[in-house]
Amino acid sequence: MNFFTWLTTKRKSLSTMTVAELRSQEMLLEAERKRMQARIDKLAKEKQRIVERGAQEKTPELRRTYAQQFDLLHTEQMMLARHLNIRSKELLTVARLRILREAAQRAGGRATGLAPIRESDLATIEKLIEDDAISSEVYQQRLDEILRLGHEADQASAGVSPAAEELMKVWDAMDHGLIKDTAEAAEEAERRVRERRQASES
Repeated sequence: MNFFTWLTTKRKSLSTMTVAELRSQEMLLEAERKRMQARIDKLAKEKQRIVERGAQEKTPELRRTYAQQFDLLHTEQMMLARHLNIRSKELLTVARLRILREAAQRAGGRATGLAPIRESDLATIEKLIEDDAISSEVYQQRLDEILRLGHEADQASAGVSPAAEELMKVWDAMDHGLIKDTAEAAEEAERRVRERRQASES
C-alpha cells in the first residue's frame, strides 16, 4: 500500500490523525528512504568497479558485457533515485502535518491561522509528489503554501540547527577543495559546533 492509498483509505481523516499516528508513518517513510539511499550508494560503488574492470580489459566482447552490466545498474539507480525523491516529499508532507497537529495541541486545540486540509489540497499534494520534475526543495515551498504554515512552524521543521548549519558549511568547503577527506570534514564540523556552542554560552 503506497503512501496516499494509506492516507486516504484510513478511517480517520487526514486532519484528525494524531501526532502519534503521523510520527509512526514518518518513521516508516524515513526507514524506507534510508534503505533506498543505501542501495543507491551500493549501486554507485558497483558501477565504479565495473568501470575499473572495463578499463583493464581489452577484449571487446568482455567490455561490451561490462558496459551492459553498467547500463543495468545505472537504470536501477535512476529508478531508485526517482522513488527516493517521491519518498522524500512524502516524508516532508507527514512531518509538516505532524507540526500542524503539535501546534494545535500547544494552542489548546486552536490551530489559529492554519487552514483545514481539503480534498482539493490532497489532490494537489499528490500530483506534486508524483511529478518527477519537482524537487524536494520546490515541493517544500509549494506544500507550505498549501498548508499555510506560519513562521514558527516553518522554523520548527525546516529551520537548520546550528550544528547542521556548520556541517553544511563544511560540505561547501569540501566542494571547493578546502577540506580533502571526510575524516577531516567530521573533525572540522565537530570543532565548529563546539566553538559555536561555547560562543553562545559566553
